Amino acid sequence: MRKTLGWLLSLVVLIGTMGAAGSTAQAATAAEPAAAADIKDQILGIPGMSLIEEKPYPGYRFFVLNYEQPVDHRQPWKGTFKQRLTLLHKDVSRPSVFFTSGYNVNTSPRRSEPTTIIDGNQVSMEYRFFTPSRPDAANWANLDIWQAASDQHRIFTALKKIYKKNWLATGGSKGGMTATYYERFYPRDMDGVVAYVAPNDVVNKEDSAYDRFFAKVGTKECRDKLNAVQREALVRREPLEAKYAVAAAENGWTFTTVGNLDKAFEAVVLDYVWAFWQYSLLADCASIPAAATASDQEIWDSIDAISGFSAYSDQGLETYTPYYYQAGTQLGSPDIKQPHLGNLSRYGYQPPRNFVPRDIPMTFQPGAMADIDKWVRDNANQMLFVYGQNDPWGAEPFRIGYTARDSHVMIAPGANHGANVAKLLDGEKALATAKILQWAGVAPAAALADAGRAAPLAAPDAELDRRDLEREPQLRP
Repeated sequence: MRKTLGWLLSLVVLIGTMGAAGSTAQAATAAEPAAAADIKDQILGIPGMSLIEEKPYPGYRFFVLNYEQPVDHRQPWKGTFKQRLTLLHKDVSRPSVFFTSGYNVNTSPRRSEPTTIIDGNQVSMEYRFFTPSRPDAANWANLDIWQAASDQHRIFTALKKIYKKNWLATGGSKGGMTATYYERFYPRDMDGVVAYVAPNDVVNKEDSAYDRFFAKVGTKECRDKLNAVQREALVRREPLEAKYAVAAAENGWTFTTVGNLDKAFEAVVLDYVWAFWQYSLLADCASIPAAATASDQEIWDSIDAISGFSAYSDQGLETYTPYYYQAGTQLGSPDIKQPHLGNLSRYGYQPPRNFVPRDIPMTFQPGAMADIDKWVRDNANQMLFVYGQNDPWGAEPFRIGYTARDSHVMIAPGANHGANVAKLLDGEKALATAKILQWAGVAPAAALADAGRAAPLAAPDAELDRRDLEREPQLRP
């Protein structure tokens, strides 16, 4: 009997020990977090997302992706297209920047300035209708600022499930416009917007601001020098057009869209002064030839270097058809007076309609930019606009009204179309940096207490931070 009782007691102790051990093991297992899926698998788990390629970069993962988008967000059942984007992955615990150029996406790893400041992730979107992100049998009526903003909204909504920290939108020039329009249509998506050198052509037929800009930009000596070369190019139209015809034959340039070589020639020449101030600095005036004594070749070389004689060929225009379509339907385009040319100009500044194939219909919508302008003035919230003092596109900037909140417009002295926060005066640079950090939710305590102590969080990287400011010779932001 005692043996039986002893055996039963031993059995009870054994079972109790095993139960306790099992409970401990279960508790330990529950305490250990499940291994997170690889970031690539998480991204590719998003419905409609597919991988084009992954490119290695130290400290990051860089993906070139396609995302399936509705051709028409108002009628999503009417077909889809693949939109290209890139993702520079730092860590899901970091904030993210949504960068747009407004044109094609760069498929090399790059960081925008806000991405460097906040040491975050970056998503870069190719604008709809820029190839290859163009629907087959494209209906150009589906290329407008709301549709593009809705592209961004869908991408953000999909990625926000992975990247849950704060988001900022940014972009330069047409990309800055794009970031602004996105904020207007989807103001709850982003925690802040940094728009660089973003034009704001509110009334398309009222362009006197540009005339005032060109009357005072830089120095009189530089303005006179540029104007003289531009005028001389039209005075020497015949010999220079002969050179143009030779260059066209050698390069296979044709001029069906613009109409003929003469129209293309004048368009290039009329862009000369604008393009100089857009991409050059006052110090570069020293390289401009003296028109009165310059040879035909020197005049040609200067115009070609600054404006680019390939610009208005069919081949030069083709990539940018979506931009010119938007300029002629919603964005507007400048039309400046150039009195120094007298009657030498045959066409004046040509409208965007001349740069889009005639089989694409275009109708201008005068209310589109007025709506954006009013919304920004009245409703801007945590938005920063940065302009260059000597950039023609800044002649018609965005402005902030009395009801805007925590929003700013800053001007970098002497800067061109490459203006950024780093080129602002020290006080504004510190304030802008502090605001970007604050909006992203990563401002150090020292920066919150004193904006003067705000600084970029990421270490400099010459390759990642290289600004690919493509020289766009045409009159284009």
